[in-house]
Amino acid sequence: MSIKHPIISVTGSSGAGTSTVKHTFDQIFRREGVKAVSIEGDAFHRYNRAEMKAELERRLAEGDHSFSHFSYEANELKELENVFRIYGETGKGHTRTYVHDEEESKKYGVPPGEFTDWRDFEDDSDVLFYEGLHGAVKTDDIKIADYADLKIGVVPVINLEWIQKIHRDKAQRGYSTEAVTDVILRRMDAYVKCICPQFTQTDINFQRVPVVDTSNPFVARWIPTPDESLVVIRFANPRGIDFPYLISMIDGSWMSRANSIVIPGNKLDLAMQLILTPLIFRLIDNARRA
Repeated sequence: MSIKHPIISVTGSSGAGTSTVKHTFDQIFRREGVKAVSIEGDAFHRYNRAEMKAELERRLAEGDHSFSHFSYEANELKELENVFRIYGETGKGHTRTYVHDEEESKKYGVPPGEFTDWRDFEDDSDVLFYEGLHGAVKTDDIKIADYADLKIGVVPVINLEWIQKIHRDKAQRGYSTEAVTDVILRRMDAYVKCICPQFTQTDINFQRVPVVDTSNPFVARWIPTPDESLVVIRFANPRGIDFPYLISMIDGSWMSRANSIVIPGNKLDLAMQLILTPLIFRLIDNARRA
């Protein structure tokens, strides 16, 4: 952690909705005049698309059915830890982009499934913002969580997460339901061992819970809407959180535990604005005073 060069980390699995949270952070950064440099978790994959396919085939031939992008060993987590550490110490660092599709290929001039070259961060940034799979990893060897000043978990209930992933991958990447299902199954071991433990390291978790039937996510025809959802917001340390104020500002909200508030799904953006804006302002104010 660093007072002068703070780091915000948003962590969630594929289909969890971290990009929606990033959009809210971007709004806050613009409104408050905060200069943020952003990095994506995909930039720290160890393999490009062709290499990952070959590695998966090799491991499957050896009887390993658990390897996936969620796995620690499929990612350059030491490199990510170093980026966090160096930014916290100096405000400098580097990143790259993993190019997913033809649209991004036109933007970056790199074929889909490849990485761009590493590039340095812009100077004089106020905060480093990370969004991806591994922003709160903490093991005996990797201490990414220790370098982040504010850690956010985005964790829909598992059936909803699967529905969101299936619909996204079919619509945006042209995958079949069967292909996405195979990916979900292959990732389950690493989901349990590598993704879930991070949510005990986060400062705040946002968990969307549908209030409609999602018992078979693999045949769901549409994603439950915000109006058909609740969101449970859990604070690891509720000290300083003004729960009466939040409940008065967010219609239909209530406290379910001493460190948790439940809100209607369509109030998520408002809740994030109310909760995150003062936390971001405090980080930036402390940094500018340092």
